[in-house]
Amino acid sequence: MRLFLYPLLFSLLIQIAQAQTQSTRVTVSGYVREAASQEALIGVNVYLPGTSTGTTTNTYGFYSLTLPATDSLTLAFSFVGYGTVSRTVSFRRNAQLNVTLTPGRELSEVQVRGARTDEKVSESPQMSQIDIPVAQIKKIPTLLGEKDVLKVLQLMPGVQKGSEGQTGIYVRGGGPDQNLIILDDAVVYNANHLFGFFSVFNGDALKSVELTKGGFPARYGGRLSSVIELNMKDGNREKLHGEGGIGLIASRLTLEGPFTKNKKGSFLVSGRRTYLDVLTAPIIRASTNGETTAGYYFYDLNAKANYDFGPKNRVYVSGYFGRDRFYSREDGGTFDIGLGWGNATGTVRWNHLFSQKLFANLSLIYSNYDFGISSDETDQNGQNATSLRYRSGIRDLGVKFDLDYYPTPRHSFRMGGQATAHRFTPSALVVQNRLIDEFTRNVEAINAVEAGLYAEDVWQPTDRWRINAGLRLSAFQQGSVTYLRPEPRLSASYQLRPGLSAKASYATMNQYIHLLSNTGIGLPTDLWVPTTDRVAPQQSRQVAVGLARDFSDNFVLGKGFALTLEGYYKQMQNIINYREGASFLLIDDPTSAERVRWEDNVTAGRGWSYGAEVLLQKKVGRLSGWLGYTLSWTQWQFAELNGGRPFFPRYDRRHDVSVVGIYELSKRITLSGTWVYGTGQALTVPVANYQAFLHDPGLRTVYANGMNSIIAPLFSYPGEVSDYGGQRNSFRAEAYHRFDVGIQFHKQKRRHERTWEFSLYNAYNRRNPFFYNLETIAPQDRSQPGRTALFRYSVFPVVPSFSYNFKF
Repeated sequence: MRLFLYPLLFSLLIQIAQAQTQSTRVTVSGYVREAASQEALIGVNVYLPGTSTGTTTNTYGFYSLTLPATDSLTLAFSFVGYGTVSRTVSFRRNAQLNVTLTPGRELSEVQVRGARTDEKVSESPQMSQIDIPVAQIKKIPTLLGEKDVLKVLQLMPGVQKGSEGQTGIYVRGGGPDQNLIILDDAVVYNANHLFGFFSVFNGDALKSVELTKGGFPARYGGRLSSVIELNMKDGNREKLHGEGGIGLIASRLTLEGPFTKNKKGSFLVSGRRTYLDVLTAPIIRASTNGETTAGYYFYDLNAKANYDFGPKNRVYVSGYFGRDRFYSREDGGTFDIGLGWGNATGTVRWNHLFSQKLFANLSLIYSNYDFGISSDETDQNGQNATSLRYRSGIRDLGVKFDLDYYPTPRHSFRMGGQATAHRFTPSALVVQNRLIDEFTRNVEAINAVEAGLYAEDVWQPTDRWRINAGLRLSAFQQGSVTYLRPEPRLSASYQLRPGLSAKASYATMNQYIHLLSNTGIGLPTDLWVPTTDRVAPQQSRQVAVGLARDFSDNFVLGKGFALTLEGYYKQMQNIINYREGASFLLIDDPTSAERVRWEDNVTAGRGWSYGAEVLLQKKVGRLSGWLGYTLSWTQWQFAELNGGRPFFPRYDRRHDVSVVGIYELSKRITLSGTWVYGTGQALTVPVANYQAFLHDPGLRTVYANGMNSIIAPLFSYPGEVSDYGGQRNSFRAEAYHRFDVGIQFHKQKRRHERTWEFSLYNAYNRRNPFFYNLETIAPQDRSQPGRTALFRYSVFPVVPSFSYNFKF
């Protein structure tokens, strides 16, 4: 480890010393924003035309370049979907240069086609990273017309889908808890609405979406499989702007604009709510003769504000709050059930510019996820007969500090740290009943602290080599146990020839929190629990190699295409799962005083995953989209499950194909379509059923003619029919495939824009399996035994949808 760390620190000190002594070098720095809204742009390429010298803007739109002094210097600024801008500045002294970019569609077609639109994938040392423009996400057809970030990420290679229609994310063999989902620096623990059919992210409030599935930079930690980083819009600084939409099941509205006359500050407020409860209420009342009221709804609220306190200080305040609620109530109040869960996040960030080369950010972070069940039953007299309350959740309070230092164009150095105080509530159960008065079973709240320090350097030693080397030191303390683990990271690319490079990466990751799940599909009943003295941290080691090819002007493919091929191998240690028959409720005999710990219900094991991925992507032009393919294997092994033999987890998928196309037929019409194919999931289904005889050596009373009683021994009697499942996940479901198609009609007026969208989900009505069940078919001849068969159940046939969207 020292051999890895010392050269990195030594190189940094040398570069700092050189930067201080070379008085003939000057620095140009500034911010890049969108022209119309003054929104900071992330990942803009700033470079010297005709050379490999350049940099990119950070999360807040800041860039810095230090170069030899000259009379004048021309810099180019390019970003996907925007026209390239060139600026010439006097370069005899340090200078500040702020630039605005205009969306490409407002320029002529010749200008858009002639511009360098984004960083070449062959020129970046980073691999296994995908960013998707939010504007492109909004054009892809989805279930019921609800644009969903997570469902679009499912279409990427290396990302496996969950069950039919759900937003579950399974990256390179990892489970849903192994994804770090970040919204403006705050962790979102349960990103699902409607039991996983929609995600909590409203695309109208988002500025950028980036997925990292390997070769993780040292600034990321705490999960094994992926990082999904989402940034909310800052808000329009120029004028009041709004957009929204009305769909089949939900509507949304976003407002943004300046809140000061000097335009130094702006705000954004975005809300979304479904009206499923209103639509289904008449159907439920009609089917139950008005005896039952039931419904479900969810809502989201995003808010953000920012203000410039001069050229060196900026403050951002942002938050998210969302809730799901299901209820069922019989008339007269005889039975009442409630189910609810939700997320709340809040972030306060302060940017400070120490110098033109040194940028700092300090964040204060709050995150909370909670889940609850309530059930009340009353008797005929209206007296409370039984009352149940169950809750669980996780709450975080954190602080994060980052420094970005740009000593030379060949070095971009980052360092920082983060500390988070976790509070876990794995289970809390309260039951009230007239017979037992009150029973309370609490798994005491668990407090823990997680921290990390990191340093990383993006280094270009030669024109062909680009390296991102880093080290993260993670720590976790809970009770009397403390874990301290180093996590080395390394990514490198070598340019074989212009437009073609070879890449490799290595990353060690540690995860100190776990998700207990009976289903593996991310339901709200899943529990977040910490590493303890009995449950060790999860750990993974991943190696990846690949090729990246840019097709700047190909006769067959055209312009703007990029091709990446990657192979990976990942090992996972100390992954946990429920023991056979364990449940999240942890309910035993209510009269027992025995304390149940969640650690008693889990077992630890290991896993491994390997495969290959291909991605051909085009982000700009009249035709955009991608073609992705994944070939992969994932296996788990637990000493106490499946007889200790390895087995495939349910989201193991041998082949996965996705084709996404978006075509701008004209300024008024956009066509889009997706086709996906995947090998069926690995499932445990019953292969037989049996009826056992239960032995009872006790005595029972047999009444004869209602008068005389006889005491007789009972030795055995038939029990219930039980299913036998065989080996775990030994059944492979049918292959999954689906075609979605959509068309958008745009009408642009001077001050507002309207869009009508029509789409078909599962256009050719494929009955994809949702679950299987073993059932007995009654024979026509009742003297013959019944026949047992495996039934497949589907959820979504072809589903048409319509939505109306507007901007002003």
